[in-house]
Amino acid sequence: MKLVFATHNEHKLKEVQQLLPDHISLLSLNDIKCFEEIPETGQTLAENAKIKADFVTQTYGLDCFSDDTGLLVDTLDGQPGVYSARYAGGQKNADDNMAKLLTELQHEPNRSARFKTVVHLNLNGESHTFEGTVEGMITEKKHGENGFGYDPIFQPEGFDKTFGELSAEIKNTISHRARAIAKLVAFLKKVAP
Repeated sequence: MKLVFATHNEHKLKEVQQLLPDHISLLSLNDIKCFEEIPETGQTLAENAKIKADFVTQTYGLDCFSDDTGLLVDTLDGQPGVYSARYAGGQKNADDNMAKLLTELQHEPNRSARFKTVVHLNLNGESHTFEGTVEGMITEKKHGENGFGYDPIFQPEGFDKTFGELSAEIKNTISHRARAIAKLVAFLKKVAP
């Protein structure tokens, strides 16, 4: 089975490829010669995931899934949320985003947060949505070089290390994206074993 994953993000593509069974051949936006940035104009993670998947299905006629992920910080009323990738501006720089968040939480005792991923799948003319979350907290400074995005400042519940310090193998069993993709994979196994 061939599926397009609507992303240009090589880190995300690699992470998801490791989670999918071998019989699913994953194509990126680059593989289908879609080099444009699909606008994420939704007000929620679910809306953005749907916009990206629908764009690929309608434009290229291909089965596709996409995701949108947000970091939701309790004391900031769920921000940066849908704006996580561009929290510090349109340049989408992870270091700038982390610096802004750490500054905003500088004197804040409540550092609880969660990552949430919503996956939208268009397959055989039908749409399906899958969600995954992981609870944790924002550390006071960056730790580790692994992962991407906010990983060096997010410490998942039950661990004493950030996603930036944990191995890909561990992260891929507990992360928000891993949980959402696991639901996607379970669904795909039922419809196309």
